[in-house]
Amino acid sequence: MKKISARRKSQTARDAMRKEYRFDYSRAKPNRFAEKMSEGVIAVVLEPDVAAIFKSSEAVNDLLRSVIAAMPESKNSGKVTSGK
Repeated sequence: MKKISARRKSQTARDAMRKEYRFDYSRAKPNRFAEKMSEGVIAVVLEPDVAAIFKSSEAVNDLLRSVIAAMPESKNSGKVTSGK
């Protein structure tokens, strides 16, 4: 078995990243989700175990609205409006 010198190892790691990459944008497709993201929408990332419970964003929003409605009035007065 040959031993690889430390100098050779560092050179290999450096070679893994090119100085320049050329992407073929002619095969790019428009973002199919862009239309759904309207002004005022905030994207939130759910943990996988939480996301497994909900089938859609509407289900998440409905649950959050019910939680907000159950909160004491002083906490949610006028801050939340329905997205519908």
